[in-house]
Amino acid sequence: MSDIFREKVYKIVWKIPRGKTLSYKEVAKLAGRPKAYRAVGNIMAHHNIKGLPCHRVIKSDGTLGGFCGGYKEVKRKEELLKKEGAI
Repeated sequence: MSDIFREKVYKIVWKIPRGKTLSYKEVAKLAGRPKAYRAVGNIMAHHNIKGLPCHRVIKSDGTLGGFCGGYKEVKRKEELLKKEGAI
């Protein structure tokens, strides 16, 4: 995956408003690579950017999907989305 694609993904995720979500697939499409939704998931799982609202990126079926750190972190993702009014 290219650094250019990664940067596009970050820019899109930064723009997701509080209380809203996008799917990994939607982010991939907006970044110009509609079939790269798994790459988007990988980018979200392995970034080290403090404050990046990666919790706002979910699966296409509406479930939360993964979050770096495992089960405890998935619960944290749910808490953050509830706090923002997205769930």
